[in-house]
Amino acid sequence: MRLTATRPPLESPLPDPSPPDRSFEGTMPSFDTLYRQQKARLLRFLRRHATSDGADDLLQATFLRVLALPPERLMAIDCPEGYLHKSAQNLARDAAKAASRRPAHLQLWDGEEDLLPVTDAIARLEARDMLKRLEQAMARLKPLTREIFMAHRLDGYTYAEIAARTGLSIKGVEKQMSRAIAHLDRLLTDR
Repeated sequence: MRLTATRPPLESPLPDPSPPDRSFEGTMPSFDTLYRQQKARLLRFLRRHATSDGADDLLQATFLRVLALPPERLMAIDCPEGYLHKSAQNLARDAAKAASRRPAHLQLWDGEEDLLPVTDAIARLEARDMLKRLEQAMARLKPLTREIFMAHRLDGYTYAEIAARTGLSIKGVEKQMSRAIAHLDRLLTDR
């Protein structure tokens, strides 16, 4: 008589160590549904923190941020509403920081006369003339010089950030800024 060691069959197979397949539709509402459900709420929030036009732009940027996520990252979001709200908060904060870095006297660049802080008609005409001369002087700058000047003076970028963006050295950016300032000073002081 021979004894053989036989194992009883396993009643249940071992659990699969890989994570379950999570489809986009199963964990998160479709993008269209999410947009329809969250648009009004996010727009109200953004209008409290930005201008009406700015709020629309920030809303679009918020949803574009979600669309730009890689699928695996998108599926890992447990609360899409919270993610959208946090993205909107961050974008509104960044927009406010960028606006605060812009000098107040340069925020008239839109050309809208109603924004001119003058009540006297003569002062308004002089301000309009100065803006027109500034626009003409800016148009005469070389494109790179104009881009660097506007990035620093209007958008608030540092010389180092501009240098990284344009591929110039910091000294090169300083030289371009000096050229722009000298050119604008020369054209705006000559009447």
